Amino acid sequence: MYKQFAGTLAAVLLGLCCAAPVFAEWTLTTRGTLYYTDDVGIFSATRRLTRDADPTQPAIDSRLTGQGSDGVFEPMVKLSKSLESGYGTTTLDLRGDGFIFFDHTQYSNGSLFLQGQQAFTPRTKLLLRYYYNPDLFLGDNEERRSGNFEIAPERVSSQIGSLRLDQELAEGLEFRLLARYGNRRYNQPYRQRDTNFWTVGPHLEWQLLPAIRLGLAYHYERGLADGRNQPQYEDDISYDNHYASADLDFELTEQLSLVTAFHFEHNNWLSGLEGDERNGANENVYQGEMLLVYRITEKTRAYGGVQHSSRKESFEAEGIANTNVGIGVQTEF
Repeated sequence: MYKQFAGTLAAVLLGLCCAAPVFAEWTLTTRGTLYYTDDVGIFSATRRLTRDADPTQPAIDSRLTGQGSDGVFEPMVKLSKSLESGYGTTTLDLRGDGFIFFDHTQYSNGSLFLQGQQAFTPRTKLLLRYYYNPDLFLGDNEERRSGNFEIAPERVSSQIGSLRLDQELAEGLEFRLLARYGNRRYNQPYRQRDTNFWTVGPHLEWQLLPAIRLGLAYHYERGLADGRNQPQYEDDISYDNHYASADLDFELTEQLSLVTAFHFEHNNWLSGLEGDERNGANENVYQGEMLLVYRITEKTRAYGGVQHSSRKESFEAEGIANTNVGIGVQTEF
């Protein structure tokens, strides 16, 4: 299905590109960020808990956390092309990024974005995106399919197709409507966790003052796992998810900006299986972050920041915390 989505996306974008283009422009953006994390087991999920990434992520059992600290390098390369045609302005992006762990190398992973945005008018835009994150190592977990409760690596691959409509309502005020459909496929010992999910929700971008910008987002998501029909494993990670996010960007000077954000996520686990720890349970995630961005030149920026998250399952006595500190540079060619 996702190969068909990616193929359809590529065909649509190719058609837009071939519709009497007036000009085309290529841009290469590169970024490198160095992090310190105090928990490698939850770092990737924490970093992707943003409205434009994959905020819901796979279910994370508490036994997978507390795996120690490490340094992490995040490279990013994005190739973009924009052109004018009879349909308006088309922008195509191909982006690859990943997390490379220094010592805990089994947690290293990468993701791919294929994206196209069509600006029909300066006020109305349509965004199509395909996201692929293969073979993400979650940790050594307790499997149930063999009946022996053995410890085995847990891995998952995620594919997501999304569509977003952007509409400028007034000067400095833009409304966005996001819809996603995706799946997560686990390795053999955890097949009962295979999940299909869909997401819908509004975003709002508001230029409050010339130097202050506010962003708001809400997503509702439902995911249904194969385990709901396999009671023998007592492991159903089906869920209803509510995600809310707010960010404030401050332009302190011409060269210095401060970016702040807060994210909240609430999972209602839908399991009704007797013996499943998620039966009747829920999970709350709170996350805050702050980033200072310094503009070295028009196309080069340096930045540094800190991020802290806390998550807790209702059936656990204590929550799980994660703190990440990062510095990096981004440049455009």
